[in-house]
Amino acid sequence: MSRSRSHRGRKKRVTLVLAPLAAVAAGVALMSQAGAATPSEVSADCRADSDKLSDCEFVDVQFKQNSLGPNERVSAVSDNCGVASTASKTFSVSASVTRTVQLEEGFITDSSIKLAGSIFEIGAKFQTKDVNITRDDTKTTLAFERTDTVQADHVAYFMWSHKRTDVSGFLKATYKEPQDGQTVFFAPSEGAATVHVFYPQLLKNGTPDGRLWLRNVQCGTPEANSVLNAGGDRVLAVRSEPGFGEGGDAVTDVEIPLSEISAP
Repeated sequence: MSRSRSHRGRKKRVTLVLAPLAAVAAGVALMSQAGAATPSEVSADCRADSDKLSDCEFVDVQFKQNSLGPNERVSAVSDNCGVASTASKTFSVSASVTRTVQLEEGFITDSSIKLAGSIFEIGAKFQTKDVNITRDDTKTTLAFERTDTVQADHVAYFMWSHKRTDVSGFLKATYKEPQDGQTVFFAPSEGAATVHVFYPQLLKNGTPDGRLWLRNVQCGTPEANSVLNAGGDRVLAVRSEPGFGEGGDAVTDVEIPLSEISAP
């Protein structure tokens, strides 16, 4: 009899241990099926064009025209170090722009996702007779050759920052299946202005508008060494550079009006 009671007691103890574990597992399963979408999940689903979505829209809140993009080096570097006289050099310059969407996770340019439709339509609101913008993700290029003066004992190259219309707002995602009883979610929140769509602005001839300048950098300085050590003979457009007039005492910037540029 004592063995029988002991056996039943062990069974009961095992049951008491397993029951809470089973309840937790069931709760996790229910949560995963019905959990509300977080802003980061909404953003990720829109970016990935998730099959869970029936639609994803960009809702504009505010905008700023003539916003300048990143400072890009758009020519190879001409090296005139150790030479006591100026040099006349021909530069091949190439820059391209495209409409982009900036989320917390990075940038989107793909036109095939659901989000692209609303971005294109919103762009139409900011296309005017005075401001021509790129509404799709087709690249527009500025390319030319130009002869300019490299100062004595300097390196020189062209810098570029494109003009763009910065439209900010939020994402509105509609899911096919309800999550916690609803299908519509926002990222980062309804009414926010933290998702940016950058529409590059174009000149009347269809080339990108922006600020173009020739940068001369004194040889032997950390600024010049940084450019040369990074592969100054190659175009490194993604290289981070100070903006116009912000390079310091070793740097001389001369703006080149785009009206002076003629395509080859």
